[in-house]
Amino acid sequence: MEHGKQTLVAEFVLLGLSEDPAQQLPLFILFFMLYSVAVLGNMLIITVIITDSQLHSPMYFFICNLSLVDICLTTVTIPKMLASILSGRRSISFNNCITQLYFFVAFLCIESYLLGVMAFDRYVAICNPFHYFQMMNKSGIALLGVGSWITGFLNSLLHTVMISSLSFCKQNLIQNFFCDIPAMLKLSCSDTSTNELLILTEATMMALVSILSIVISYVYIIATILRMPSKEGRRQAFSTCSSHLTVVSLYYGTILFTYIRPTSSYSLEKDKVVSVMYTVVTPMVNPFIYSLRNKQVKGAMRRLVNRHHFFQT
Repeated sequence: MEHGKQTLVAEFVLLGLSEDPAQQLPLFILFFMLYSVAVLGNMLIITVIITDSQLHSPMYFFICNLSLVDICLTTVTIPKMLASILSGRRSISFNNCITQLYFFVAFLCIESYLLGVMAFDRYVAICNPFHYFQMMNKSGIALLGVGSWITGFLNSLLHTVMISSLSFCKQNLIQNFFCDIPAMLKLSCSDTSTNELLILTEATMMALVSILSIVISYVYIIATILRMPSKEGRRQAFSTCSSHLTVVSLYYGTILFTYIRPTSSYSLEKDKVVSVMYTVVTPMVNPFIYSLRNKQVKGAMRRLVNRHHFFQT
């Protein structure tokens, strides 16, 4: 198509996970349940941490932030998908699509930074326990937390501005249930090489900074744990880190597969499955990972239930 004959689209069509009418109700029920579990589970984690004074420590401050990000991440995409299934209208305006993309990428970035910060927190707690509260004081953890949010929003703004500057012609069918960078690049009739280079370099740098922070922290953590004379001490130390490592593995396994590769290698069906993993499944299972594998959180939950039962009686 010649550039002089381009027709800019006013809206996109989100084709979702399936166009089969028979699958729409099962998809609605499934994703409504997944979304409900994700939101309620993360809200429970936030409530437990805020109401229990024994969890008022830097580690749980960051877990609370992570749960809030997970709620926001799922809310950016899933309600729109559920509304589209109910109404049968799959269209989304250009401005709304760009807005969804902005917040989606922002919360992905914030989660990445928070995971790196949490690794650093575990490093200080295990490798420098006597200086922990000196290093991780209120101003320090506030700076790390707020810095993660601000950096995530600024990073997303860069990608959103770059996407907004592209031209979109007659093709407006997005082969997914939300607006994401790879899907938008495939539809553009502009030269997207700069955008792809930005994603490949900037996303790689972002991931590397967080991943290196995690890897270096855990190298020192594991070395310190192995030198502990007490078997029980080693077990407790490993227990506090295992939840974080599980979340890191789930998050980066799907994110790196999606973004750190050329656009030409995208596979429609595989990308849909992977997008469900990092938009729904990972935010849903994070609360269970942190609660089921953490004695302090389980104890706080029991105390919350007991207080609720006491006030009812």
